Amino acid sequence: MKITNLKFALIPAGMLLAIATIASQPSARAADDEKSVAIVANDSLKFSVKEIDATPGQKIHVQLTNEGTLPKDGMGHNWILLDSESEATPYATTALSARSSEYEPKALQSHVLASIPLLGPKETGEVTFCAPMKPGKYPYICSCSGHSMAGMKGYLIVK
Repeated sequence: MKITNLKFALIPAGMLLAIATIASQPSARAADDEKSVAIVANDSLKFSVKEIDATPGQKIHVQLTNEGTLPKDGMGHNWILLDSESEATPYATTALSARSSEYEPKALQSHVLASIPLLGPKETGEVTFCAPMKPGKYPYICSCSGHSMAGMKGYLIVK
C-alpha cells in the first residue's frame, strides 16, 4: 500500500521536475527575438542607422564600427543610449569637458542604458542589452567632442 502511494506521489513530482527543467531552458523563440544592429560611423559625423525599432524587453546587440581615418582624439566615436530625450543635450554638453573619461561623464552615468566606448579609426565595439520595458523614444548619441550636436544621433524606438 505504501509503495503504491509512493509511486503516485512521485508522478506529480516528476512532472513538476520536467516542467521546471523545460521552463528553465532558453527557448528558440527568445533567441529569434534578439535583434542585431550594425552601425557605421566615419569622419562625416553621422551614424549609418538613425532608428532602431524594438519591443519592450527585446534583447539587442549593437555593433559600432568607426570607418573614419582621422585620429581618435578628435574624431573618435562612441555610442551612448540614454534613458530620455531630455537628457541628450545635457549629457552631450557635459561630455565636452569629460575628455579624460573618453567623453562619458561619470556624474550622468545613471542616465546611460547601454554604451560602446570611444573607438579610433578602423576599430569596432559592441554591446548587448535589453530594450526598456516602457514604450518610447530613447536617444543614442556620439558624445565625443560635440559630435551629437553636429547630428551624430539616433533613436531606439520601443513600441
